[in-house]
Order: sequence, then C-alpha cells, then structure tokens
Amino acid sequence: MASIKVKEMQTAKRLDGIGEYYFSQKLREIDELNKQGKQIINLGIGSPDLPPHPDVIKTLQEESAKPNTHAYQSYKGSPVLRKAMSDWYKTWYNVELNADTEILPLIGSKEGIMHICMTYLNEGDKVLVPNPGYPTYRSAVKLAGGVCVDYDLKEENNYAPDFTEIEKQLESLNSEDGALVSPPGRGWGGFKLMFVNYPQMPTGQLPDRKLFEQLVAFGKKTGILIIHDNPYSFILNENPMSLLSIDGAKDCVLELNSLSKSQNMAGWRVGMLSGAKERIDEVLRFKSNMDSGMFLPLQLAAATALNLGKDWYDGVNAIYRERREKVFELLDLLNCVYSKDQAGMFVWAKASPTPPKEGLKEHPLGIGGRLSDEVLYNSNVFITPGGIFGNAGDGYIRVSLCAPVERFEQAIKRIKG
Repeated sequence: MASIKVKEMQTAKRLDGIGEYYFSQKLREIDELNKQGKQIINLGIGSPDLPPHPDVIKTLQEESAKPNTHAYQSYKGSPVLRKAMSDWYKTWYNVELNADTEILPLIGSKEGIMHICMTYLNEGDKVLVPNPGYPTYRSAVKLAGGVCVDYDLKEENNYAPDFTEIEKQLESLNSEDGALVSPPGRGWGGFKLMFVNYPQMPTGQLPDRKLFEQLVAFGKKTGILIIHDNPYSFILNENPMSLLSIDGAKDCVLELNSLSKSQNMAGWRVGMLSGAKERIDEVLRFKSNMDSGMFLPLQLAAATALNLGKDWYDGVNAIYRERREKVFELLDLLNCVYSKDQAGMFVWAKASPTPPKEGLKEHPLGIGGRLSDEVLYNSNVFITPGGIFGNAGDGYIRVSLCAPVERFEQAIKRIKG
C-alpha cells in the first residue's frame, strides 16, 4: 500500500495569535551573532547565575543515592516539602497555611499559571491582565480559550491598578438597566480572573499593605479570583509580603510562589500554589491529569532551601545590590531615567525619546525597542525592550542583574565605545 504523505498539518486554533516566546526567538538571534564572533553580553534574561546553598545540593546528592527515592511521587507533593512551604510562609509572611490542604507544590510557578487558566477558564471568559506585565499571563489565558483585557499600570500611579477605572470598565461591559450582572461562576462583567504581581515585574514596584487590602476588597466586591504571582518578594526587599496576609484573602486569592529567584533554583523547577482548600482541590483536578509529583530528592532538597535563615537572603541581596549599582551606571550612560527603590532582579528604566534616524521607521516595540537594538548591534550588549511586556512598556527598557559585576563593567566599556 502506498504511504500517504502529509503535506501540511494544521495546528490547533488555540495557537492562533500565540507567537514564539520573545526570549526564545531573541536567544537564537544572539546565538547567530555569537557565531559571527560578536560575543554578545546578555543582560536581558532573569536567570539567576548564582548557585543554591551548598546544603541544598548536599541533600539532593545524598537523597539521590538512596535506592528507594526514585518511584512516582504523590500528585500533591511530599509532606516534607509541603510542611517546609507552610513553615516558610509563617516565618517570612506571617501567613498560616494548612500544609495538607492549602498548599500545592508545582513544577515551577509558570506551570501553575497555565494550570489555573485551564482549571477556571471557558471559551470567551475574560481575564484582567497587567500592562506592562509578565507575557505568560497573556499567552496562558489565550491558550485556555480566555480573553485578555488589559489594565494599565502607570508610573504616575506607582504602577498600582486604578480600581475606579477598572470598575467603570467592568460596568460598561455587562449591565442591564444600570444594574451590574454577574453570570453564574463569574464576576462582574463576565470576568473570572485578575493577574497581579508585586513586587511587580517588569517595573520592580514594591507593594504596600494598602494596595494589598484594595486588591482583596476588589476581589470580594466583584467576585473575581485574584491570582497573585509572588516570586520576587525576597530580592532586594527587606520586607517580603504575601497577599494572603490580608484578612479574608483566602476567599478570593490564589498565590503563586517560587524557589527560582529567592533560592537560586530556577532550573530545578520548584514552585507552589497557596490558597483555600476548595481552590487547591479544583486546580489539583486539572494538574493531576497533566503531570506527576517531582523527583523526591529534589523535593527534599527544596525543603532544605526553604529552611535557610536570614543570612542566606542577606548574602544573595548583597551581591545583587553591588550589581545594581553597575546597572545604574550603565543606564546613566544611555540617558535613561529610573527609580533606585525597585525590588527584584531587574532594573526598569525610561528610555530617552530620541527620534529615529532618517529613513528608519518607528520600531514596533517603541522607543525602548529601538534603544535595545541600537545597544545590541552597536555595542554587542543585549537589554530587554519594555514593549515585550505590553504596549505600556514601549518607552522603557529592562536590565537583568543576573551577571557578575565584571560583565557589567565590560558592557559599560562597550557602550562608552
């Protein structure tokens, strides 16, 4: 029988409008430039270059050598890891979490974003996403069939949501005779979820208690489930905060957290989801059909990491603080404007509004995109254009702190010419 050759295979409609992740595409371009001998200094991606604590690695080594640690693991994670996560929340955030029912370990918090969207979103359900904000929120919502509705974060408002403006937006989307309608299983205007992220990425804006209280009040008032993505709370921040620390937050909040940044374990893929038992059980229904529990020695090593004391965080932040001073120096060379009060492992800065060179079109990622390309092609240094985080970031750039001081000094020399 003659074989049938498939000439063209159509992808699923859920991929319509979903492009390749920006950094995946850009890294290929950087790789090609490196093959040409350019030796690009990459200051764009927030992948921690520091190792975990030696005790964490020791735990992984010792546990991996045991013959009985290689089987499938519980979908809810090891009780040892869940207890460590619960204790970590109590110690650093003053939040009480039941280790058995209110915590779900994740294979990285990015996985959790997708799990949440697939658990709660039906075709056409609307979701509030920050602009600028982490691009994965938008792609996960679309892949699950949801509809993204931006809420702008503005520098003049300290990158906090304008709740009055958002409520007006919701009211205009779905009302009958002036009375707001909440469809079954959804909040005002047919919205289901709202993604928030403080300390905010990419802007580095720190939260305060008032903002967190407003978020919980908004969730309760509208019936929208607030999804707080909280991986940066320990980086260059003396007062880590959890949205779950606000009274009544478990009624309307799910919080994602991660060991990627705070414990230098990005490649280990260990995250967590915390919230009310009912929400955890709902997400587990989806997650348990997608994956199994993590390798047990990895979970036990993560538990070791979560039990580290203040000295660990102080040491990591001392290194990032020194690097940040070099980034400030680099940004001054580029005539950028920035706040020195940012948290997280990036610095967000406003680019100078210089016109494009004669004969050149406006850059699709705005002023920040043009500056990023100029620095890349003229100085062989890659910094991230703010426009990849939403059009509200078009006038900005973001520089990662995930490189040794010597690399920043090299970048500064290159930019000076």
